[in-house]
Amino acid sequence: MASFILQVPNSLRTFSVSASSNGSPGPSSGRPGPVIVELPMEKIRRPLMRTRENDPNKVKELMDSISEIGLQVPIDVLEVDGVYYGFSGCHRYEAHQRLGLPTIRCKVRRGTKETLRHHLR
Repeated sequence: MASFILQVPNSLRTFSVSASSNGSPGPSSGRPGPVIVELPMEKIRRPLMRTRENDPNKVKELMDSISEIGLQVPIDVLEVDGVYYGFSGCHRYEAHQRLGLPTIRCKVRRGTKETLRHHLR
C-alpha cells in the first residue's frame, strides 16, 4: 500500500483533495487511496460529536504531546462532494481545538453520499 503526504502551508485556506476509499484514483488526483493533508479545523464537520464525552485526561495528554512533538497519527476524514466529515480522532480533534490550532493533519478518503449515510447510522 502506498502512502502520500501533501504538505500545505497553514496560510492556505481553500484547496481541493481527491481520493478514493476503494483504491481507485480520484477524478483529479491521479493517485490511488487516501491522501494526508492539513485541513482547517473549521472545514471538518463532526456530526457525531455530541454522542459521547471525551476523556479529559486523554485530551490533556494529547495536548501536551501535540505541543511537544506535533500530531503523530492523522485523524480519518471522509470527503463527500467537497465537504469533510470526521468520525474518528475525537480526542485528537478536541486537543487541537483546545490548543487553538488552525489546522489538523487528516487522512482523507473520498466517499459517496451512501458511504456518509452508512457512517451516520
